[in-house]
Amino acid sequence: MKSCGVSLATAATAFGDEEKKMAAGKESGESKEGSCSLTAEEREALGGLDSRLFGFVRLHENGARTKTLLGKAVRCYESLILKAEGKVESDFFCQLGHFNLLLEDYPKALSAYQKYYSLQTDYWKNAAFLYGLGLVYFYYNAFHWAIKAFQEVLYVDPSFCRAKEIHLRLGLMFKVNTDYESSLKHFQLALIDCNPCTLSSVEIQFHIAHLYETQRKYHSAKEAYEQLLQTENLPAQVKAIVLQQLGWMHHNVDLLGDKATKESYAIQCLQKSLEADPNSGQSWYFLGRCYSSIGKVQDAFISYRQSIDKSEASADTWCSIGVLYQQQNQPMDALQAYICAVQLDHGHAAAWMDLGTLYESCNQPQDAIKCYLNATRSKSCNNTSTLVGRIKFLQAQLCNLPQGSLQNKTKLLPSIEEAWSLPIPAELTSRQGAMNTAQQAYKGHHPNTEPVLGLSQIPLSQQSLPVHMITSSQVDGSSSPAKKKRTSSPTKNSSENWNRTVSHTPVPQQVHSLYLTPQKLQHLEQLRANRDNLNAAQKLMLEQLENQFVLIQQNTLILPHTCTNLTSSTEEPWRKQLSDSTQGLHKGQSSHLAGSHDEQPPFHTGPAQYLQAASTAIQKQTGHQTLPSNSVTQGAALNHLSSHIATSGGQQGITFTKESKPSGNRSLVPETSRQFGDTPNGCAGVKGLSNHVQQLMAEPVCNPNNGDSLSPNVQISDNPQMSALLIGKASDSEGTGACDKVNNFHPTVDTKNSNSVVSSPSSVISTATPSPKSVEQTTTHIVPSLNSPHRSNTLNGEGLENSQSSVKTDLPIISQKPGPHVIPSMSVSIYSSSSEVLKACRNLGKNGLSNSHILLDKCPPPRPPTSPYPPLPKDKLNPPTPSIYLENKRDAFFPPLHQFCTNPKNPVTVIRGLAGALKLDLGLFSTKTLVEANNEHTVEVRTQLLQPADENWDPTGTKKIWRCESNRSHTTIAKYAQYQASSFQESLREENEKRMQHKDYSDTESVSSDSSGRRRKGPFKTIKFGTNIDLSDDKKWKLQLHELTKLPAFVRVVSAGNLLSHLGHTVLGMNTVQLYMKVPGSRTPGHQENNNFCSVNINIGPGDCEWFVVPEDYWGVLNDFCEKNNLNFLMSSWWPNLEDLYEANVPVYRFIQRPGDLVWINAGTVHWVQAVGWCNNIAWNVGPLTACQYKLAVERYEWNKLQSVKSVVPMVHLSWNMARNIKVSDPKLFEMIKYCLLKILKQCQTLREALITAGKEVIWHGRTNDEPAHYCSICEVEVFDLLFVTNESNSQKTYIVHCQDCARKTSGTLDNFVVLEQYKMEDLIQVYDQFTLVSEFNMLLRCHHPPDNCPMNIK
Repeated sequence: MKSCGVSLATAATAFGDEEKKMAAGKESGESKEGSCSLTAEEREALGGLDSRLFGFVRLHENGARTKTLLGKAVRCYESLILKAEGKVESDFFCQLGHFNLLLEDYPKALSAYQKYYSLQTDYWKNAAFLYGLGLVYFYYNAFHWAIKAFQEVLYVDPSFCRAKEIHLRLGLMFKVNTDYESSLKHFQLALIDCNPCTLSSVEIQFHIAHLYETQRKYHSAKEAYEQLLQTENLPAQVKAIVLQQLGWMHHNVDLLGDKATKESYAIQCLQKSLEADPNSGQSWYFLGRCYSSIGKVQDAFISYRQSIDKSEASADTWCSIGVLYQQQNQPMDALQAYICAVQLDHGHAAAWMDLGTLYESCNQPQDAIKCYLNATRSKSCNNTSTLVGRIKFLQAQLCNLPQGSLQNKTKLLPSIEEAWSLPIPAELTSRQGAMNTAQQAYKGHHPNTEPVLGLSQIPLSQQSLPVHMITSSQVDGSSSPAKKKRTSSPTKNSSENWNRTVSHTPVPQQVHSLYLTPQKLQHLEQLRANRDNLNAAQKLMLEQLENQFVLIQQNTLILPHTCTNLTSSTEEPWRKQLSDSTQGLHKGQSSHLAGSHDEQPPFHTGPAQYLQAASTAIQKQTGHQTLPSNSVTQGAALNHLSSHIATSGGQQGITFTKESKPSGNRSLVPETSRQFGDTPNGCAGVKGLSNHVQQLMAEPVCNPNNGDSLSPNVQISDNPQMSALLIGKASDSEGTGACDKVNNFHPTVDTKNSNSVVSSPSSVISTATPSPKSVEQTTTHIVPSLNSPHRSNTLNGEGLENSQSSVKTDLPIISQKPGPHVIPSMSVSIYSSSSEVLKACRNLGKNGLSNSHILLDKCPPPRPPTSPYPPLPKDKLNPPTPSIYLENKRDAFFPPLHQFCTNPKNPVTVIRGLAGALKLDLGLFSTKTLVEANNEHTVEVRTQLLQPADENWDPTGTKKIWRCESNRSHTTIAKYAQYQASSFQESLREENEKRMQHKDYSDTESVSSDSSGRRRKGPFKTIKFGTNIDLSDDKKWKLQLHELTKLPAFVRVVSAGNLLSHLGHTVLGMNTVQLYMKVPGSRTPGHQENNNFCSVNINIGPGDCEWFVVPEDYWGVLNDFCEKNNLNFLMSSWWPNLEDLYEANVPVYRFIQRPGDLVWINAGTVHWVQAVGWCNNIAWNVGPLTACQYKLAVERYEWNKLQSVKSVVPMVHLSWNMARNIKVSDPKLFEMIKYCLLKILKQCQTLREALITAGKEVIWHGRTNDEPAHYCSICEVEVFDLLFVTNESNSQKTYIVHCQDCARKTSGTLDNFVVLEQYKMEDLIQVYDQFTLVSEFNMLLRCHHPPDNCPMNIK
């Protein structure tokens, strides 16, 4: 495995040969060619440079020599590649990518990595390559791809030297993606690692504390913050931001005490925060909010004033000032403050609502309606229904007023149009100008500072009115500035106002002249909008910018790209948040409610959208990198100027628009409007990450299976010839093999040469497992027009079509290595004896658990399957459910029934009438019997919303979503039984009332039924679902468990043919029975069973259940949908949208399970269930002794490992127990089990020898009967045989287990650990040698006469 990069031996030889050729064939005067040679010392120095040093090698000041060397190496490599016409070894491109990454030339690094990927079939073995690629994706905010690349690094090499950095970045990205559980796990893994990292341990601890706060675990967050404050020598920056978060959380959260105590503590924390960092405008703002809430108006004004002085003006601050003025009965001052707020942030719903309230209090309903309408159009508005009602009320009042009464009435305040043109207070404009000047000065002194996950930092004063601004014509038909184009200013087009705005335009970042920066695009739109009021200099500037814009349209190529939707504006709320360039979070819009002057704190802590958790760590970037206008924009912005680790306040966002241009190309002009979210939450900033994501602007990137997506078109080289080579065709002529990377792309790259058409190399993170024997064919690359009604797509994902015309390009032909065959890469076969295996393992070095993958060595990391091809026709997407009707006991025990159920072609089987045929007493599982048996037994309760079975709406009922939220609590069987009964009685009462009123209100009901079909649903009733009730105790539930022994052997909880019966210990809910108590609407969200095992579910009744089932082949499609909807397929709760599945050609089995019916879910089948009536269900898992079941279980075991998710079934432990207890006659199953034993035997022996060589004693520990399998307490991977336990844990006999990798991260030399051995190598050898393939006849004899050592007394 190439975990440490690629060797330069090939390059060194090539450079040496090149020098000889130059000496022989060139004149001595050609010094330019000679300058591209590397000396032996330089080659040796470069040999140790790869992506692992990113962020840890200084290229400035003392590192200037290294930077010069890297630059020379890049020139030499590019020269050599050009001379060879691209026909060089793939390692050249990988090393070239490393060098460009270290030089922070991300476009070139990306293109070189892509070229390496396209040439190297086993690229996934090179951990340094995957790490470098992940860093580049992280820089470009392509989190979907960065996460996949980093996960593969940890999979192929868990002991990778930069694992801590990877865990940190994964934690940050999952935090932004609102996958908080995954984020917490990776932060904790980073925290225990003693290796160096970009952030300090206290900064990681802050992220963890903020994560708790974001999840509304306020007491945990408070404890974590306060514990962090106890740290010795806590840096002032960290201390300031921790105190800021702690104070602001106490101000907002009612759970933390009574109001007086909370506010006193909050003010105390914020004052201490300001002592540590007096220049924090955010802390001053929060302090002002606290003072305002307790009535200290003067102190609040002073604090707000300090906030404006210390930081760039904030819409939150001005809104709060407006509230104070309004409370003091100063309406004109309040109006000006609110106007400042909405001019700074056009989507500030709170300011619009408060402004509407102000106008309404001054008896100006027309202006109030306009403000309320603007508030409702803001995506951050969370009380739209209330405002709509208020708007209707005011409109009704206007209709009832005598004509002309409003015109004759004196207005207390200017209209909204007039107010918009009022001069902005001097303190705002001066502060804006000062801040822009300060930013430029700061960048001059700190050229390496870059936003970490940032969007463009366009000054807010330049932002134009968003398209959702309401025009006066919607209210009274009069003209309004808001009626103008979205890019125009809402102020009157006076020369004075225009000049004021233009004067604050910051100096744009240096970008290649072919492209326009976001600032220039904004400037262009403003100049166009005010064309009639421009002076001579401004007209000249407009002409220059328009000419440059036309040039862009003529030269820019837009390539299709399949990538995850990173900026979904509808499904992913965190993407709406943009933190102020120096203030981070602000108060939430709910802090100002329409109709009230009181500042009320919001109750919701928003998602960790604010990846603003800053640090004082290494700054690596050199200026802003801006993609061309037709590129990709990513989510949450990070503050690159703030000195804070994090700040607090409202969620803020950025929206982008797409505008068609006459040329036929799509040009993306950013329209930035800051949106308020639900809460003033702590925003974690990451100022110090060594790789800061560049500013990007454009439309969202789509799902991997969505063909309508765009790729970031990145400039890769100043040399068009080099560019063409780097992004040349990924495949050779017919006959040369490569892994079949079907329909998977990287974000592709563009060149500065408009004549070169770029190919789209397959994605390094393929969503399909490469076929071992497939050959990637050469195709002609054509770039599609974005406005064309279709796109050409080939199986290789490389069918492209030119936006101007169809142009064929002849890119360099590059020979490729043949793809590997998927066979075990071992020096011994599975038929070798144990002695041969051990001999082959001698002196292999220290690998241990670092390579503990059951999958074959030659297989890449596991990937979800692509959708089966060809797709099913639409009339086949609702297939009939396989059903078996039983009439008697003989039918139930008929052997073909077992074969039918376990047939992989049948994803689900409904066995109807089973209870009657076997005379099962289902009454033993009725609610009444359960209460009588164990009324105090624990029940897990899930609080859910009652919805139609085939739909899933957000809580407001405005849109269909995939996320299926439920809150967890606990009760007893007796209490849930009471709820179940009362729910039934309530339903009967409601039904009787409807029946009584039906005659009188038939017309009304028909109207309501019509309206129910509209898009809006809700409000939804809350229900409670009793789930995961454990029936494993055979003493408590003896009668119930005995009744289940009447079932056929293949569906029993315990049987010799059930793999789960050979675990030797209990896994609750899998090899034990669980009960579910339901009311109508109770939902079991979409999922596959743990480790893809089969499941059995019997409906006890009396009501029915409705099931939705998707075959295992399509789980990759559902995984893509989950990622698109910002959900974790394995861990999140989700309810598929049937319309989405239909469009994606995914077949869905849908059926009703009646009382007494048994549902058999086959291995890997995806399913979700909703109760139709009041009923109970019992369920458990089984593992048929088939090759298909074992294969799917192992694949999920490895996928879980890649995703850092614990596998409930310990497959290594199970495989060894199977070898001890079972004789296998199926050759395929035998080979897979034997290979697993071979791998584990090799790993155990190798690790044992490495420990002995290092002088580490291995202590015999053994195993007890029924002892569960062990998992690492840190990363949760299975640990077999050799357990790493801390000295303290060993002395206390608590035996907290670590895997080897986590143990070494905690203590590099394992000094603090003892190694406990659970199996003698002789015992493992004996099991391995005795596990042989047997004939089916012997297998039958074995089944009739089970051995004495068969676990759990299976007969």
